Parts: sequence; structure tokens; C-alpha cells
Amino acid sequence: MTTADPSRPPSPSRSPSPASAATGPGSATGPGRASLPGSPPESAGYRAVFRVGEFRPVFAAHLVSVLGVVIAEISLTVLVYRATGSPLLSALTFALGFLPYALGGTLLAPLADRLPARRVLVGCDLVCAACAAAMAAPGTPVALLLVLRCAMAFVAPLFQGTRSASLADVLGAGDAYVLGRSLLRMVAQSAQLIGFGLGGLLLTVLAPRGAILLTAAGFLGSAALLRLGTRARPARSAGTGRTPDRVSPIAGLRAVLGHRRLRALTLLSWLPPLFVVVPEALLTPYATGLGASTAGLGLLMCAMPVGAIAGEVWAGSALTARTRSRITAPLAAVSLLPLLAYAVRPGLPLLWGTLVLAGLAHAYTLGLDQWYVEAVPEELRGRAMTLLSTGLMTLQGVGMALAGVAAEFLPVHVVVASAAVLGTGVVLLLLAEVRRTDAPGGAGPRRETVPAAK
Repeated sequence: MTTADPSRPPSPSRSPSPASAATGPGSATGPGRASLPGSPPESAGYRAVFRVGEFRPVFAAHLVSVLGVVIAEISLTVLVYRATGSPLLSALTFALGFLPYALGGTLLAPLADRLPARRVLVGCDLVCAACAAAMAAPGTPVALLLVLRCAMAFVAPLFQGTRSASLADVLGAGDAYVLGRSLLRMVAQSAQLIGFGLGGLLLTVLAPRGAILLTAAGFLGSAALLRLGTRARPARSAGTGRTPDRVSPIAGLRAVLGHRRLRALTLLSWLPPLFVVVPEALLTPYATGLGASTAGLGLLMCAMPVGAIAGEVWAGSALTARTRSRITAPLAAVSLLPLLAYAVRPGLPLLWGTLVLAGLAHAYTLGLDQWYVEAVPEELRGRAMTLLSTGLMTLQGVGMALAGVAAEFLPVHVVVASAAVLGTGVVLLLLAEVRRTDAPGGAGPRRETVPAAK
């Protein structure tokens, strides 16, 4: 289970975005706002989020674009392999979904606050649609295909961060925001389960370029939904009087990570997934060592996403915001412990249960989302969310690479069990830092144990 940002998969893909009955459900007045006039009841669950008129086109746009990206990933890989016969270049098309993330997220993050959110979102969709259309054009050389792939991934973190920030405008910064972000995240997780199968099915009736053309259409559809279905709002930094150096990429990074509580919450969002991806990165060699069939391997690959979706559905529908906030720290603290089962070299049934259990623990992210949105100053929200998704995707790639290096020298079961121990230690240290910033008058704007709404 790649811990997806709730917008798109890596190549705008995961992740993650505002007012009266006539113009929208409500408008947030700042971080930590509990609920808004016209917004859904805080304890009404996922169904109430869909009653917010402006959220429905955001959700539909996300669904259309995320499926389009997954189809493009498969189609582009097939297209490159058929053109070159090179497994390396074919695999590189997947890697290029991660590599530009850090650069794009760092350089483009200030735009999330300097430009109106709707303009940024529609613009990113149009850029991706143009790239996909160029990929689908007959005769496009492989080198240009890879460049276009990089361009799509380059704008992904800006899209994700802007949407995550604007989601607080659509739903408010309270419980409805948490549930809306959870819904988008579940769509990204579900894409791992059905998207590749759908893409493979399409390639039985369409040429790869034809399938990629559907991706271009998906991005255009997403742009239309966001343009026509969401309300225009001014840029977050409009009227603040900040000079250009205050909104430079480096200054923005300092502004987010220089805030003690925000830094602790950012690291708590970034680092656990670095360890969670270790068993996924090494699943094929471990399952092969057990003599698993291709079908068995596929079932194991589905285990963690299934657990993650089930955990979020349970937490979002069965628990109140207060309960989710209270269980966030203990659930995060034990989230990696199921992977200790690797120490006994589990067989297929126990391994599947272990991975599902590790996915279920992902439910702690709902409470973490609430803590984060409450801690971020509104004028920094776009940049903070962009950097959050950038670090999340980049560090997952780093985690996969480090897992592969470690497995060159140690048995797979030792690597995974060691990652569970090390990761748990890191999480406990970060939770201690979060708790220190939770004191009244501390670095955070409010106590994280007091949720925005019951």
C-alpha cells in the first residue's frame, strides 16, 4: 500500500480541496474553525459530506483523473516497452512518477497561496491533459514520452497541495474536512486495487496510445468539473503585503518547518510511511521464497490497501471526531508493530493477515489530518499541504530504495522486522515532540487533544 496523498497517484495522481446556500456550503475563516453555517453536521459521517454541493464535483474530478492516471501508467509502460524492447526504460516510466516530486513541490509550492486555488487546479489539469494528448500522438519519440511523463509528475504536488488546502474552504477546517480528505484518499487507495485491472482490460481492446488518449479526456473532464462546479476564491496571500522573498520556495519551506508544532506534525506524516512501504517493496522476493503463485502474490499486494480502506471507513463512519483524535497517538504508536510478525517468517495466510492489520492501523491518519489543518496558519495552508504531499511521496520512494539495498545484504524477513522496530522508535519520538507542543501557550495554535468538533 503506497500511502497515497488524497489526490492522485504519483504522476498526477495521491492526494488531497469551499459558503452560503447559493454559492457553496460555507467558508472557513481560519484554521481550527469547528464548523460552518450550511456545512454538514460534524458527526453525520461520509454521507453528509456528499450533501455539500461543492464537494461533489471535487470528488468526481478526483475519481475521473485518478483512474485516468493509472490507465496512463500501464499504457505508457507498454508503449515504451514495445517501442524499445528495454525493461529498464519500461520500468523508468514508473520511476519518473516519483523523481520530479521533490523538485516540483519545492519550486511550485508558493503558487498554492499566491494564485487563486481554482485557477491553479484547472491549470494543472490542462497541463496534464496536454501532456497526455502529446503522448498519444502517433510518432512521439520515447525520449519525449519520458519528458512529458516528468512534466505531469512535476505539477502533481502543486495540484495535490492546492486541493488539500482548498478542501478546507469547501468543507471548513473541522470534521467534514477530515472526512472529505479521507474519501479522496480512499479513492487513491482503491485505484491500486481496480485501476490496473481496468487498464489491462482496456489494452485488450485499445492500443496503448488510444488508452492514453482517454487519460487526456479524463484530465479535461476534471478541469471542467473544477471550473464549473467550484466557487472562485481569491489567493490566500492576496492583500497580505508580503514581498517576493517571503514567498520564495526556500522561505516557504522555512516558514512551514520553522514552526515547531507544524514541523513535528509534518514529520509524523512523512516518516511512518517510509517504513510502511518496506514490506511492499520486498513482497515479491518474499512471496517467491514461499513458493506463492502469481495469483497469491496479487492477493498479497491487495492486502494492505484493503486494510487501509476498511480502517478509514470504520474510523470515519463509526467514530466521533473526539474519539478519532484520542486514538490517533496510540494507534500511530502501534501501527508498525504488526510487521514484527515477519520475525517468525510467516506463511501466506499469516502474512496476508499481517498486511491487512498494518493497513487497518492507517486509520490514525484521520486524526492526524485534523491536527495538521488546525496547526497550519491559513496564509501558509497551500504551501504546507504542497510540501506535505511532496515529502510523503518522495520519502516513500526513498523507503523502497533503502529496503532494496538492505535486502541485498540481509534476509527479507529481517529487513521488514527491523523496519518495524526502527519505525516504531521514530514514531514514539515524534509523538513525544507533538505532545510537548500541545501544552497551553505552546507552539501550536490549539491543543491537539481538543478536536474541532465532537
